[in-house]
Amino acid sequence: MSEPTERPRRLRVIVADDQAAVREPLAAVLGLSEDLDVVAAAADGSEVLTAVAAGPVDVVLMDLRMPVMDGIEATRRLSEEYPEVAVVVLTTFADDDSILGALNAGARGYLTKNAGRQDITRAICAAAAGQSVLDREVQDRLLATLRTKAPVPGQALPEDLTRREREVLTLIGQGLPNRGIAEKLFISEATVKSHINNLFAKAGIRDRTDAVRRAIAAGLA
Repeated sequence: MSEPTERPRRLRVIVADDQAAVREPLAAVLGLSEDLDVVAAAADGSEVLTAVAAGPVDVVLMDLRMPVMDGIEATRRLSEEYPEVAVVVLTTFADDDSILGALNAGARGYLTKNAGRQDITRAICAAAAGQSVLDREVQDRLLATLRTKAPVPGQALPEDLTRREREVLTLIGQGLPNRGIAEKLFISEATVKSHINNLFAKAGIRDRTDAVRRAIAAGLA
């Protein structure tokens, strides 16, 4: 008789939003997930840092516009002091300053509050695994913004990239999420993640935002 398999540990999550009417129901709904354990709720960035220090925490679901310390500053502080803690932004705002500010501060995901529970849960799990997830509206806006900027010189792609890795980079540059890439190439999402991991390692790409920049610079997007 085979031994029962051990259930994976639930991800420890902090929900940060200055509005109790948003924060409390969101924490309650996410707490129903088999994959997540909401360990704290915070009303501002300062409370986030306090809760993370009390830890352990895997992911912070972060609002941006909060009093005392906003989400971008809290994300920057977490990236510096607790780099093992992933941040997924969940906000009403999808303007260039908010998107680039959060991503440059170290956020691994960026969703608008139109996202459903499954989308949020998927983004949290992806961030904990080192992947980036961006709302489609955010992807489109980010892509449009980066296309208006001059390509960063000296960032040619390595010659040992496979044809498939170049295809994946091209589709990332077009703003497709992992699921869209999988459907376009007729492969599984797990295979897409494997190609992305190899691509990022070979090309020295930090995250999905950097991948979009590199795709544009290489003329792939």
